[in-house]
Amino acid sequence: MPEGRNVDAASRWMAAMRRGEHEAAWTVSDAVLGARDPANRDDAGLPYHCRWVWDGTSLAGAPVLVRCYHGLGDTIQFARFLPALARTAGTVIVEAQRCLVPLLEASGLNTTFIAFAPERPHPPLARRVEIMELSHALRLSPRAAAPPYLWAPPAETAKQRRRFAGTGPLAALCWRPGNWDRERSLPLDALLGCFPPTWRLVQLQPDASAAERRAAPFLNAEDRLAQIFDTAALIAYADLVVTADTMVAHLAGALGRRGAVLLKCEADWRWESGERSSWYPTLRLFRQVGSGDWGSALGALRAALARWPAD
Repeated sequence: MPEGRNVDAASRWMAAMRRGEHEAAWTVSDAVLGARDPANRDDAGLPYHCRWVWDGTSLAGAPVLVRCYHGLGDTIQFARFLPALARTAGTVIVEAQRCLVPLLEASGLNTTFIAFAPERPHPPLARRVEIMELSHALRLSPRAAAPPYLWAPPAETAKQRRRFAGTGPLAALCWRPGNWDRERSLPLDALLGCFPPTWRLVQLQPDASAAERRAAPFLNAEDRLAQIFDTAALIAYADLVVTADTMVAHLAGALGRRGAVLLKCEADWRWESGERSSWYPTLRLFRQVGSGDWGSALGALRAALARWPAD
C-alpha cells in the first residue's frame, strides 16, 4: 500500500481496491516501490504504521520475517496469505501483536509466531515484509485465500455454548471502535432498537461503560473479553455478529461467521463499494447514505433482522 505521503498514488490505489481491482492496485504499488530509496526501508525514524518493509525481492525459498506494524484488524485481514507464503518461502517468522499470537498459533497457518515488542523488534532478516504488503508481494487477491482461515478452539466454543444455550437466535454486538475514528461509532440505543424481542444479546465491547452494560439485557454484561480466545469463541458460537467497523468485524469475517457491519459514508477501502466485500463474503455491509446518517443503515439492518434467518 502506498504510504500517505504519496497522495496521488495512495488515492489511485484506494480507488482500485474499492473496485476490487487488485491487479490495478498492484501496478500502482509497483511504481511506488520502484521509486523508493532503499535507505528508507523499515525506517526507525517513522512511526511503525508509516513504514514500508518489502523491497520487491522475491520471498521464495528463503527465511522470511513478517512484521505486523498496523492494527489488529489489519493483521487478521492479511493473515489469510500466510499459508501461501509458507508454501513458497523457506521458513516464515511472523512478529505479531501479542494478544493475537494465541489465536494465530491455534489456527494452523504453518508459520512461527513471536510477540511484537515495539521497543525491541525482531532483528531484520534479508527477506522481510510487512503483513499488509503480502497481497502485493505474492500477487494474491483475497479470493485466492477465502475465509475461514482462523479458527476458535473447539473447547472454547463449547464453553460459550454451555454458557448461552437457550431459545431464540443469539447476536453478539460491538458498537464502538477505538478512539482514533469516532465517526465509526454506533449509537447503542438505536442499535438495540433494531432487534425483535425474540433475539438474545451478548456484548463484545471490552470498554463498555456500566451504563452501556445496563442498556440492554446482555447475557454477559460483566464480561470484559480480555483474551482473544474468548472473543473468537463467542463470535464462533453466536448466530450473528453485528458490529461497527472494528477488529471484531475482521475477526468475524476471518472466522467465516455470518455478520452485519455498519459502515460510515466514506468507509475504508477494504469494504469495497457494495453490500459484500471480497475480503469477507459472509459479512453483509450496511452503509450510511450520507455523512453521519446512521438512520438509513440501521433502518436497513432492522428490516433484515425482521426477516431473519431468510435475509
